Amino acid sequence: METTSRTAEQSPPGDAGAPTAGAAHTTAAGPGSRPADTYDTYTRAAFAWYGLDAAWTGPRWLMRAVATSDGVIRHGSLGHGDEPSIRTAAEPAEKERFTVVVTVAAGPDFRSGDGTGVLDATTVSSAAWLAGSGLLARTWPPQLDHTLRDDWLAQQTEIAFTLAHDLEGPEWSTLSLPVDGAAVVFRFRESEFGWILAGPAGDGGYIGAYGRGMSPYGLGFAQVGDLTPYA
Repeated sequence: METTSRTAEQSPPGDAGAPTAGAAHTTAAGPGSRPADTYDTYTRAAFAWYGLDAAWTGPRWLMRAVATSDGVIRHGSLGHGDEPSIRTAAEPAEKERFTVVVTVAAGPDFRSGDGTGVLDATTVSSAAWLAGSGLLARTWPPQLDHTLRDDWLAQQTEIAFTLAHDLEGPEWSTLSLPVDGAAVVFRFRESEFGWILAGPAGDGGYIGAYGRGMSPYGLGFAQVGDLTPYA
């Protein structure tokens, strides 16, 4: 099963946004902020986090980890490169170079932390949806002001949701990349805003990733044994 429904009340999408009341609790760290409880949330996860492998020597940073109301960590993101920021039309982000790796635990039905849906037992589509909404949350088309961007974001989020459920469709291609040294086939899509990919992790979970300014073709993923470089 895949992402099949969305709640009536939605908060802005992201890799792990605001919680839905009564459902998931989010511990979050934005750019420039590294509260201690964010690091602790990552270390409580019962699954392995994935990030770029040792070939990446640039900056690494924590983003957000999402837990259910009973404290079970479901998914979260690790950043690499420049920390993306929402910019106004007068501040284009062409020079930003970043890759965000989303790890999604294998598991049964649960409500997405960003309030945009109910994620059924996790699949590659779950990772694709989280990656797609994460990229959109960090995109500001230069021709739009604040009000228009809200409308644009809602429209593009709907498109991303639909595309995540059609991974065999023409919008997606395949890309083979190493995960812990073994070749894994990912579903891959490029757009004017950046790129998105999603595929299986070695422990039964799923990896999603999105980025801008960095080529995805030479990337490799690996389990993160020590989160200290991200903190």
